[in-house]
Amino acid sequence: MEKMKQVPFNKPYLTGNETKYIEQAVASGKISGNGVFTQKCQQFFEERYGITKTLLTTSCTDALEMCAILLNIKEGDEVIMPSYTFVSTANAFVLRGAKIVFADSRADQPNIDENSIEALITPKTKAIVVVHYAGVACEMDTIMALAKKYGIYVVEDAAQAIDSYYKGKALGSIGHLSAFSFHETKNVISGEGGLLGINDTQFIERAEIIWEKGTNRSAFFRGEIDKYGWVDVGSSFLPSEIIAAFLWAQLENLEDIQNRRKEIWNGYFTFFKENNNIKLPLVPKYATNNAHMFYVLLESLKKRNEFIASYKEKGVNPVFHYVSLHSSPYFKEKHDGRVLANCDKYADTLVRMPLYYELEQEVVFNSK
Repeated sequence: MEKMKQVPFNKPYLTGNETKYIEQAVASGKISGNGVFTQKCQQFFEERYGITKTLLTTSCTDALEMCAILLNIKEGDEVIMPSYTFVSTANAFVLRGAKIVFADSRADQPNIDENSIEALITPKTKAIVVVHYAGVACEMDTIMALAKKYGIYVVEDAAQAIDSYYKGKALGSIGHLSAFSFHETKNVISGEGGLLGINDTQFIERAEIIWEKGTNRSAFFRGEIDKYGWVDVGSSFLPSEIIAAFLWAQLENLEDIQNRRKEIWNGYFTFFKENNNIKLPLVPKYATNNAHMFYVLLESLKKRNEFIASYKEKGVNPVFHYVSLHSSPYFKEKHDGRVLANCDKYADTLVRMPLYYELEQEVVFNSK
């Protein structure tokens, strides 16, 4: 009997140069971080996407925690963010004592409903954190205008949003701060890994200090000071050159990776568009599609579970996504009771299809 072919949800793609560059990093004798490969990766984001200053981090979670420190988030401060997101978006600010105020998603796509934000702003609001879900931009003009009107900061959680744009501006280059992920499920990977983007120049000098465990070592290495020491809070946010070397092998092949992912995304769109029982993802006119994810929406939780089960029987592994954070075991007693109906809708009905460079998409199509 022929063995059923398995299609995992995700499979990390290697371009071929990862181990070569890691060997170069090891041979250089500089593997602790902030070496040649770290500089290459940071320069790539600054030059290609117009982000003023970038710092590689050990994860997107760490980059978000750096954002919370840079904004001096403290107990009693309020931070507005979508409920339909990964827990790290909220945890970074909870760790500094913030009160999280969750906003609902849009009815037509999972991003934060920009028109719901203003009613949530109070004198205690310190920041708005937006999440570009599936790499599709939030409506940033409205959000940045609110931030300016009320004197609050905007952090872009761009974990899924590399090489994606809003009205021609790269995501991660619009808010005061931003955070990217290179987790193995992302378009460009380094196992674990992340990047802090800084567009408000007032944060650059302190960000380097926080990045280097609260010391001014970066300034010392540049010859700007005679000795370095402990000058602020911080942590070990800087990744090793091993991680940066791996990441550089991915970044130099970005075009090829993106072209292949978009080919798969378009294949799914064509395949599912005739199915009246499925709602397809929306990419607004102001946004581009970086093919981070292809999701579909079913009519109900029951239909969603049946959809997943039917594929799994054939060896194909689509998966659902977030459970709304406002109804999570940790937060549900802290939530103010507002109904966030769209977040709950996406939690119950959204399914992500397998999407990775080496996907044999015909196997997925033939499994129905």
